[in-house]
Amino acid sequence: MSSRVLLSMLARFARGFRRFFVLAVMASALSILFQFFMPQVIRVTVDSVIGTKPFDLPDFVLPALDAIGGRPFLRTHLLLCAVFVVFFSLFSGIFNFLSRMCVARGTEGTVRALRNTLFSHVQRLPFRWHTDNQTGDIIQRCTSDVDVVRNFIANQLIEVVRTLILITTALVLMFSMNVQLSLVALIFIPLVMLYSGVYYRRISRQFRLADEAEGELMVTVQENLTGVRVVRAFGRERFELERFDEKNNTFARKWIDLGYTLGAYWGLGDVVTGLQVLSVIVFGTALAVRGDITLGEFLVFVSYNQTLAWPVRSLGRTLSEMSKAGVSLTRIHEILAARAEQPEPDAQKPPLNADIVFHNVSFTYGGQPALHNLSFTIPRGSTFGILGATGSGKSTLTYLLNRLYDLPDSGGSITIGGVDIRSIDRSYLRRGVGLVLQEPFLFSKTIAENIGIAAESSGFEDIRRCADIADVDQSILSFASGYDTMVGERGVTLSGGQKQRIAIARTLMLNAPILVFDDSLSAVDLETDARIRASLRRSTGDSTVILISHRISTLMQADRILVLENGRCTDIGTHSELISRPGVYQRIFAMQSDAAKGGDSA
Repeated sequence: MSSRVLLSMLARFARGFRRFFVLAVMASALSILFQFFMPQVIRVTVDSVIGTKPFDLPDFVLPALDAIGGRPFLRTHLLLCAVFVVFFSLFSGIFNFLSRMCVARGTEGTVRALRNTLFSHVQRLPFRWHTDNQTGDIIQRCTSDVDVVRNFIANQLIEVVRTLILITTALVLMFSMNVQLSLVALIFIPLVMLYSGVYYRRISRQFRLADEAEGELMVTVQENLTGVRVVRAFGRERFELERFDEKNNTFARKWIDLGYTLGAYWGLGDVVTGLQVLSVIVFGTALAVRGDITLGEFLVFVSYNQTLAWPVRSLGRTLSEMSKAGVSLTRIHEILAARAEQPEPDAQKPPLNADIVFHNVSFTYGGQPALHNLSFTIPRGSTFGILGATGSGKSTLTYLLNRLYDLPDSGGSITIGGVDIRSIDRSYLRRGVGLVLQEPFLFSKTIAENIGIAAESSGFEDIRRCADIADVDQSILSFASGYDTMVGERGVTLSGGQKQRIAIARTLMLNAPILVFDDSLSAVDLETDARIRASLRRSTGDSTVILISHRISTLMQADRILVLENGRCTDIGTHSELISRPGVYQRIFAMQSDAAKGGDSA
């Protein structure tokens, strides 16, 4: 990413807080001005109070000085000169405090706007984007990278402006006193700028590699914590430790390499800065001995050179932080540049309690075909079953139906009541298509909150009614806290079947005209499965129900059943029709029937 694009992005987030940065620059300039007054007091004290050189002061100061007694008075009251030094130091500190305070206000406001925009944008990114990007890396970009940007704005960005003001002011004052000595100090600045530019490019690349290594480490940790039960169940602790150790070592090596580069940069910077200070002292001493400059001017010059040396010296820190912030801004920009789901002002909101028609639907994942010319109709209010092996395209059908994946123009069409779903408002469609997944996600809230979260206004009686339909009400009441039981992260305090049934209850709260159960009864026993299906038949009313399952017993009472193989429809019909003709359905039915008989005899 070009620096101009990144700075433009940063300026956009700082738009409402620019006044704080302007005030910070003004306060910083005043702080520097008072800071430069202090050496001038020392110069006047040495040359014109202790010495005999005529006072070199602004015209408006001389009358006031004569009024208090001039040089004789100051010689007997040297403490007054010290008071002026303290006075200027105090005001420099006050304005420096005001500058920092304004920077803090502007920085936090800017970063808050960045976080809000970033989180909001992630919410609106397509489902496919989330499947293509690892969660740990996304978290790292939204946390660590944002913190890097925050630290840069708070600690380095204002220093860039401060450094420019310091260097400009120092050089103007130094050249006004002695051109030769100023040239000696100035000659080192281009050298610092040259090697800083070279290192900046190298540091930027290394920061990028280190940041990516941190993202991979975060992914490893996130996956381990998410799958902690699987890790423990299969005794994979040693493998996970070795995998983490490998990523951790890679991360450490990247930062060690970066440390070597920064060490070399800072070491060279120390040499150049030392040579600059030494050159000014040696050349300035020679000029003072020859009488070309006064002792006071020499002291002031050394002071200004020290003031000049530090900003030049700290240029390395600023550039290294700038390169780090540039990498983080680039990674953040990559998220913000991802195309989000756009508002659809002209989108339709037709009734969804209508026939669903799939016509020549084809879909691919990354070039790999997932669905091939599927055509079938789901009549309004019917129960439609889908049977297929893993990877046959069952879930893809549901993701296309509620537009988690958008069907391409060349991929056929899906219509509801004759309206192409691509022209239906996404939010409206998703509220109308209740989806229960095989592995549902539950929030770290109470059971009642998890069930009621789908409906904006839900009473406890509605929650219990839906839980009863999902055959989970009695299980919930058996807990010590009942519906106020806190669900652990990702629902780890519940069994797989309980999580699936709570997810079913949550979806039922929507009163959606279309209900999709994507193998969402796989973790419950056959008896519970039958009870839930019976409750659903009684409660869903006119809703269109789509059942996806690998169990024939779950699908056998559906009005029609679609059989999928490798993304193709190999058969469709009622349970009676499908078991009467050779095919996948008949074969699976026979195997499951034999297994059930074997279980009964056992």
